[in-house]
Amino acid sequence: MTDDLLGRHRSVLPDWLALYYEDPIEITHGEGRHVWDAHGNRYLDFFGGILTTMTAHALPEIAKAVSEQAGRIIHSSTLYLNRPMVELAERIAQLSGIPDARVFFTTSGTEANDTALLLATTYRRSNTVLAMRNSYHGRSFSSVGITGNRGWSPTSLSPLQTLYVHGGVRTRGPYAALSDADFIAACVEDLRDLLGHTRAPAALIAEPIQGVGGFTAPPDGLYAAFREVLDEHGILWIADEVQTGWGRTGEHFWGWQAHGRNGPPDLMTFAKGIGNGMSIGGVVARSEIMNCLDSNSISTFGGTQITMAAGLANLNYLVEHDLQGNSRRVGGLLIERLRSAAAQVPAVREVRGRGLMIGIEVTKPGTDEADHQAATAVLEAAREGGLLLGKGGGHNTSCLRVAPPLSLNVAEAEEGAEILENALRSIQ
Repeated sequence: MTDDLLGRHRSVLPDWLALYYEDPIEITHGEGRHVWDAHGNRYLDFFGGILTTMTAHALPEIAKAVSEQAGRIIHSSTLYLNRPMVELAERIAQLSGIPDARVFFTTSGTEANDTALLLATTYRRSNTVLAMRNSYHGRSFSSVGITGNRGWSPTSLSPLQTLYVHGGVRTRGPYAALSDADFIAACVEDLRDLLGHTRAPAALIAEPIQGVGGFTAPPDGLYAAFREVLDEHGILWIADEVQTGWGRTGEHFWGWQAHGRNGPPDLMTFAKGIGNGMSIGGVVARSEIMNCLDSNSISTFGGTQITMAAGLANLNYLVEHDLQGNSRRVGGLLIERLRSAAAQVPAVREVRGRGLMIGIEVTKPGTDEADHQAATAVLEAAREGGLLLGKGGGHNTSCLRVAPPLSLNVAEAEEGAEILENALRSIQ
């Protein structure tokens, strides 16, 4: 990035709009799993625009669909019948596993979670919401109000009363030393105790794997156990699949399926990967929940023809090329390779994740204390080596996030792992 562009950025955009790197880069184009900056430097992309470039950069099938749709009509709003929107909604409803599902499209995950909260609180006639500690659900006023991650919650003001539940982080907190079974039992007991001190909430909203929080996850089955308690009180379950959906975890198409003993969630939100860079978000819900609103509601830009055409082409490519299976296979190799490399680096507390959703937690050696400076140094060193990563973590943690396009091949996984290993060693 030129100094001029950086200066212009700083003069017209908010101070809180963070940029990666001491010398921020302008990404000008991409292809496959690689991107290039304005100086011609080539990088292997292990972050995909925050888990959004799900299949590949400049995928011909998507470019063709977008170009053809743009040549017909780009946008008309939801006030008119929209064939691409109906077709994508049909596919997502079927894939969701939610019976008699209805789909509403938005332009982002934040807006999707806003909509889910509106539906749940209206349906249940309650403005109390359960959320997970260390969670992240977006940047709007209502979604910030339920975010359990202090680093991404700039205000305590909220239209909702939010109560936070244990369980989203397996290896920290008061239950970390317990076995998986005892961990789940303790979290369920905490939930029961919490519900005994409040009016019945509208819903529990939870990420199956916490994204911004550092790719942390509970043991499989926690949300199934929670669901039994929720059902006793008529409380809805909202699965926030903005980062975990579309097969990224490899083992399942949706993150909730690792906790699906009692069936699908009542509502599910999605975004990011389905658009492969186009602005698509949405909510899937049972019809009686989706249809509970008794006033008019439309979306000007949600479900617009050009984004729906991209989403359809992207979803078709994902399924036809079994990118979920590729995520499982290549992601499994990558996580083991990173664990082997991290074993030689005292600053790495844990390498965790599933499929192509991998977190590397960085701490001060021999402690559980986050080392944000070291994590930033690794990010910079990886960039110098030709690899783009992400960062995340809760208020007291610092995590490097690895989430490349799901078409990553074995050679690219090995290349990225080698660069990342060298970057990790550079901080010792």
